[in-house]
Amino acid sequence: MTFTPDPRGAWEDTDAAALGFSTERTRERCTVAARAASSKSGRDTVVLAVDRLLGLTDAFLITSGANPRQVRTIGEEIERQLKLAGYGGPLCVEGTDDARWVLMDFGDIVAHVFLEEAREFYDLEQLWGDAPAWSWDDEADELVASRKA
Repeated sequence: MTFTPDPRGAWEDTDAAALGFSTERTRERCTVAARAASSKSGRDTVVLAVDRLLGLTDAFLITSGANPRQVRTIGEEIERQLKLAGYGGPLCVEGTDDARWVLMDFGDIVAHVFLEEAREFYDLEQLWGDAPAWSWDDEADELVASRKA
């Protein structure tokens, strides 16, 4: 399992250490969350390194499901796997009622689990287009660089 940062060194010199999270911990959490989404057939899972753009969190994990039931299941599995890995549960969860967009705030990462139509409408990848991005590769079982800032 590896996490491949872009050459600029995304996640270097972030505020994660000041919040009690090392940069390695953030990468590990993103990998655990992406693997969890994949295990429940999350589609087009990406991680955006927003730490240099936003300042509130280090990364967004974005994935989608085909229906509300799958969206809820993906969110539950992300939470379950992060707890099993010893990272604890989310600070806040929103959107589980209609499950069009479930947002889970884990502090250093924020997981966005979308219904496919909602993901296309809100298009966070475009909105945060300046952020380095990684895609989940099921075959390699790792995050791989997909866009450089």
